Amino acid sequence: MGKEESGTPHWLFGDQLGPHFIDPAHGGPHRDAPLLMIESRNVLRRRRFHRAKAHLLLSAMRHRAAELGDRVRYVKADTYRQGLREAVGDARVTVHHPTSRTAHAFVRGLPSVRVLPARGFLVSHDDFEAWADGRASKQLRQEDFYRWVRRTHGLLMEGDRPAGGRWNLDHDNRQPPPRGVTELGAPAPYRPRESEIDDEVRSDLDRWSRDGDVEFVGDDAPRRFPATRREALAALRRFVEHRLATFGEHEDAVLAGDPTMSHSLLSTSLNLGLLDPAECVERAETGWRSGGVPLNSAEGFVRQIAGWREFVWHVYWYFDERYRTSNVLRHREPLPDWFTELSPDGTGANCLSHVLEQVRTTGWTHHIPRLMILGSFALQRGWDPRAVTDWFHRSFVDGYDWVMVPNVVGMSQYADGGRMTTKPYTSGGAYIDRMSDLCGPCRYDPSVRVGEDACPFTAGYWNLLHRHRDRFERNARMTRAVRGLDRLHDLDALLEQERERRADGPGAGRRR
Repeated sequence: MGKEESGTPHWLFGDQLGPHFIDPAHGGPHRDAPLLMIESRNVLRRRRFHRAKAHLLLSAMRHRAAELGDRVRYVKADTYRQGLREAVGDARVTVHHPTSRTAHAFVRGLPSVRVLPARGFLVSHDDFEAWADGRASKQLRQEDFYRWVRRTHGLLMEGDRPAGGRWNLDHDNRQPPPRGVTELGAPAPYRPRESEIDDEVRSDLDRWSRDGDVEFVGDDAPRRFPATRREALAALRRFVEHRLATFGEHEDAVLAGDPTMSHSLLSTSLNLGLLDPAECVERAETGWRSGGVPLNSAEGFVRQIAGWREFVWHVYWYFDERYRTSNVLRHREPLPDWFTELSPDGTGANCLSHVLEQVRTTGWTHHIPRLMILGSFALQRGWDPRAVTDWFHRSFVDGYDWVMVPNVVGMSQYADGGRMTTKPYTSGGAYIDRMSDLCGPCRYDPSVRVGEDACPFTAGYWNLLHRHRDRFERNARMTRAVRGLDRLHDLDALLEQERERRADGPGAGRRR
């Protein structure tokens, strides 16, 4: 940036809170540039967000403003446009590439704003486009991208080969929970201490709710996730030193009494910009090379960050705006009220009830409950993928538009027809029974598909395959499953049962 721009204010969005967003050595603003932060009330008015999500965002922004002191001007306004006008008038402002299409279109439409390259990711937009455009197939696959990132960034490599001789150790990381235990036994994750800023945020949220200005869903318990760079680094350190070693083997398992297992809980810190992905994967690799972390755990975590998170970010921008409205399965059913209200009493399925309770109280659950319980249930019932995407965006503390559009439209709901995944991610109750301890107390039997004891996931799985048989049997990864329909002696009864459940309302399978 030229010397004449040293006084140009730099605008920090609420998910651009780490030091790498103001580092001139990495394409940031001038080291002496004044900083601007805008707390827009309309962001919270537009959607009915989880209360814990709103708390975390405002707490993180206000903590960052307190750290920056006199260098930053913190403006509270109804809209970003109003905040900009109050802070700088028509003067020039710089900002790093925002993380949503709406925000990006907004800043690009302001003649006084100069948009700097995106930060907070390992791969630039240009490099991803070059990789994607060079693919012989129009389909993009995370595994191919992941291997390319590993090579180009030298992550977990031994020369030109992957450490241990295999790129993907998923096979080692899909173990069910240990038998007879209620907890994995990993050391507890880092938990921050609230400050006076948190008290102030909670007071504001209470007042806005009482006044009817903003409406929330879910609980605002004591803050569970980092709101400052110092807290985020402490959470990263605790994960790598005490939890990463036991992460890999059971990363796809679910225990009712141990919701966090050995998961990192770093997604909020990464998505707020408090952590940079490079430092996360580098520390994980250091843990492995020092002998303190098994390779399958290090690789599993690196794949989450350098593979899936990076891939989702770029797919969001690579596909055009029409991608979010993809609905090749033509699913139109509305979400039931009990689901949108995060009410665990709305369903008799113990797994679904348990996960909804966790989301209601914390705004978080790990990737398998999201994909194979919440997402799978929505897919089987034919819920509108746009509504499902919005629900995930609003209900999760780490949910942002760029996160949820590819994750839900592409992976969870298969609404894009396979542009970024090879098959629909759904299953019957047998998978949930094998990978969790949630089926034992349930009123339904995961092995039963018809009758009073029929598991909604088991019946829903076969009903979904039947509804979309023509499409799914052309998918090489689904052919065997679809042919299983021909072996069901009670298929007609199952389909009639599911028609009745649908006629009974979108909450079919609820408690009785």
